[in-house]
Amino acid sequence: MNWPSVGVVIPTRNRPELVRKAIASVRDQRYPGELKILVVYDQTEPDYLLASTEDVQVLVLTNWRTSGLAGARNTGILALDTEYVAFCDDDDQWLPDKLRRQVAALLAEPDSEFATCAIEVEYEGRCTPRLAGRSRVTVGELARSRMAMLHSSSFLIRREALTADAVGLVAEDAPGSQNEDWDLLLRAARRAPIVHLDEPLVRVLWGRSSHYAYEYATKISSLRWMMQRHPEISGCRPGAARVYGQLACWSAASGNRSQAWQFSKEAVRANWKEPRTAIALAAMTGAVKVENVLSALHKRGRGI
Repeated sequence: MNWPSVGVVIPTRNRPELVRKAIASVRDQRYPGELKILVVYDQTEPDYLLASTEDVQVLVLTNWRTSGLAGARNTGILALDTEYVAFCDDDDQWLPDKLRRQVAALLAEPDSEFATCAIEVEYEGRCTPRLAGRSRVTVGELARSRMAMLHSSSFLIRREALTADAVGLVAEDAPGSQNEDWDLLLRAARRAPIVHLDEPLVRVLWGRSSHYAYEYATKISSLRWMMQRHPEISGCRPGAARVYGQLACWSAASGNRSQAWQFSKEAVRANWKEPRTAIALAAMTGAVKVENVLSALHKRGRGI
């Protein structure tokens, strides 16, 4: 089998120990083809000591595009000359067969451009698998749910689809570089279903190590950006209710009760069964704190 070349983009900022673990997990891949790693430093001084030419080549770059995760990923994409591009966040790790299994699955679907795999979520020392229960993911399914198991650290894409007039690069106008991964999935799925390997081959670290864990204003603006950008979401009643429920929760967490109430009403109009609405209403009354609910859900590998 002629295994294609793969370039792995690892954006990083102020997490020196975690990024070394991420690099090591990629270097330990049992992948027969050419593999190279690009570590892209964003808003921080690069550590050029990470660069290596032994075995798997590791290059260290500085983000020269828009500050943030999206610009850092695009810096890596445009610096590569490989057939495929994969993403790995600096606080995540790949299991050794991740890349080989994914490439094989994508090669078996010559009309497809994008592949993902399931994940296991690590939170406070506990690991929980998140499976999709399917091998293909469509636009309709992504409009209905973000499908958190399709994590950005599982993305494998034909590089030409990102750089040519096809799927396109990561959206650098996404507020705070949040939901840019969901946006990329939706754009790719419009062209062809996402090939999904429903095995947890990536370990994703959740918790306070995230740069975005409690940035509620950014969460709100990025979700509104998604609704404006993707009419498929507002056109799917359960999907719209889910987003409005999230908006209500984040508004309640930030103390904006008026906005939380408005979003709650929108969620009920779209789907009165949406459970996030109840969380938001309870938070508005002071019965619960969104942060406590989020922590309890994270222990089960879930989120709001």
